[in-house]
Amino acid sequence: MDADVTDPAALRLASPVSPSDGPRLCAELTRHAATGATEIVCDVSALHAPGLAAVDTLARLRLTARRTGCHLRLRHPTPQLRALLELTGLAEALLGDEGFPPPVPPD
Repeated sequence: MDADVTDPAALRLASPVSPSDGPRLCAELTRHAATGATEIVCDVSALHAPGLAAVDTLARLRLTARRTGCHLRLRHPTPQLRALLELTGLAEALLGDEGFPPPVPPD
């Protein structure tokens, strides 16, 4: 069965995030890219208390997306995650130029 590459592929990141989540999610992103997906949407709405493990995982996902030729967008980042990304200097890379990702339509 062929993947429908007109819809973005989706990943989900939820609390608590452990250091082992990064490699697993990067492998999943790579699998999506191998099917022809050019956009990956990462739903982060369930990150209730994001920490540095979540930031590390998102940074790894961003790098993996770039390496595979995909664009990574975050869906529904919480104010806490936005603040943490600002603090770590990753807001522009992960949230876009405005600090806010383009809206993603609901499922």
